[in-house]
Parts: sequence; C-alpha cells; structure tokens
Amino acid sequence: MSHTTPTNTLGIVQRTDFVSIPVQDMQRAKVFYRDTLGMSSPDWNANWPEIETGNVSLYLVDPTQMGTSFAPHTAPLALRVADVAEAKRTLEQRGVAFTGEHDSGVCNMAFFNDPEGNALMLHRRYAP
Repeated sequence: MSHTTPTNTLGIVQRTDFVSIPVQDMQRAKVFYRDTLGMSSPDWNANWPEIETGNVSLYLVDPTQMGTSFAPHTAPLALRVADVAEAKRTLEQRGVAFTGEHDSGVCNMAFFNDPEGNALMLHRRYAP
C-alpha cells in the first residue's frame, strides 16, 4: 500500500514562507511586536524585520515603500499561545485592549489589534 501526501496538483506552491504585516509607523510596530508581544527577530533594525514564529515568518512592511497605500489586515492573524486566558491577562497588563473572545468548541480565541490596526488573535486549539 502506498501512502500519498495531499499536494498541490499543479506542483507549483510548496509552502507559505511569510506573511506581510502592513505598517505605517515601523518603530511603533517593532516596539509592539518585540516588547509587547515578546516576539523574536534576527534583525529588528532591518528595513523589513522578519519575525520568527516557528512555522511561518511575519514581515513588518511599509507598503508605501513599494508604491501601494497602507491598509491594515481586517481578517485576524492567529497567534498560537499556550493558554489564551493567561496570555490575554499578560497583554492587558501591557496595555493591549481586546475586542472580543470566542470558544468555538475546538479552540479558544481572543481578538485585538496591533497599533497599526491589523487584526490579530490569541489562539489555542484544545480539541481534535
């Protein structure tokens, strides 16, 4: 019996390497992602810092430097945490305002925005 892994039938896309996070104020965004969320980058001084998350990198980018206008992401980017309630309390102590919470029956979520207006969520799956 042969085991096959589902793949793109056209054989073009292999994986997602990074997600761009649009920012207007790069310094403010760096402070938020580094100091408030505690995320890591090999070079916070890069023009477009790469934030390593363990599976997909996030890139802080100023779209105006690429000839387009700024518009924040409105669909939340899910950031995996060990415990949503605990992470939420910690971030609230650091000044993050949450806009809502949801338990889907499979995962816990808590929604907020970065200072640039990008939608984010704390996320933890607890059921298969």
